[in-house]
Amino acid sequence: MNAQSHERNRLTPWYIGLLIILAAVIFVGYRMWVTECGVSIGLELIVLAVMPIVYIVLMYLTLTSQK
Repeated sequence: MNAQSHERNRLTPWYIGLLIILAAVIFVGYRMWVTECGVSIGLELIVLAVMPIVYIVLMYLTLTSQK
């Protein structure tokens, strides 16, 4: 039997993670908007911008450190 090695795209987990992050940000932002959440603008920015950016940076560092 001939063993064929199928190369996986190294960025597939990054794409999947990015889609999950974007879906979560859109969902949370929509829920904040619909329910007229009384949270301060600073906390909204942390939830909708800073946390996803940090997660994306950490994913990038993890993927670039792999061989």
